[in-house]
Amino acid sequence: MPRPRKCRRVCAMPENQGLEPLGGRENCCGSRIVMSIDEYEAIRLIDWEKLTQEQCAVQMGIARTTVTGIYECARTKLADALVHGKVLKIQGGDYTLCSENKKECSRHCCKKEKEK
Repeated sequence: MPRPRKCRRVCAMPENQGLEPLGGRENCCGSRIVMSIDEYEAIRLIDWEKLTQEQCAVQMGIARTTVTGIYECARTKLADALVHGKVLKIQGGDYTLCSENKKECSRHCCKKEKEK
């Protein structure tokens, strides 16, 4: 029996739940890509916040090797949506929202929430 999946810590829900090609859905090839909330968080932390994969792993409360897999999957989905003009939806996944009371939040976590 496989190990149960560990919930990944996420700062906040994405402000946007997805992207679609210019001109609306009519221009896309009819398929859509679903990126999970935890995949979005890995992209946000590594590419936007400029954290290393090790720092991202600590932030999300998971192993670095798990972050590597999540990040690779997220980048593939993002590239597919951009290159092929597909609708990208951000939803679902194994995650838990972070509370600002945790010590990890004093660094980068919940930065978006504090700026509001």
